[in-house]
Amino acid sequence: MNTQGHAPAAAHEGASVATYVRVAVILTAVTALEVGVIYIRFLTPIIVPLLLTMAIAKFVLVVMFFMHLRYDPRSLTGLFVGPLIMATLLALALIALIGTLLTLHR
Repeated sequence: MNTQGHAPAAAHEGASVATYVRVAVILTAVTALEVGVIYIRFLTPIIVPLLLTMAIAKFVLVVMFFMHLRYDPRSLTGLFVGPLIMATLLALALIALIGTLLTLHR
């Protein structure tokens, strides 16, 4: 009997070391792309959306693999994603509000 209340190791298989290495290589490549994109002048008009997209992709990879949400039940994923969406919407609303206030006081 398992006295600690955790599922046996065989029932909760995680990612292999090779998977973690693959994810780390992808994260490194995306980080290098983020740094490289800064120096490409013709990307200036879309630099912010491009960097945000790459940051979101990195965030998703870190959450899925290194925080193990990929292997957790969907209910736990919902407990993480729900407040994350609300916090993101709140941050965007605050950015819009502050931008509006700054333009009105000029």
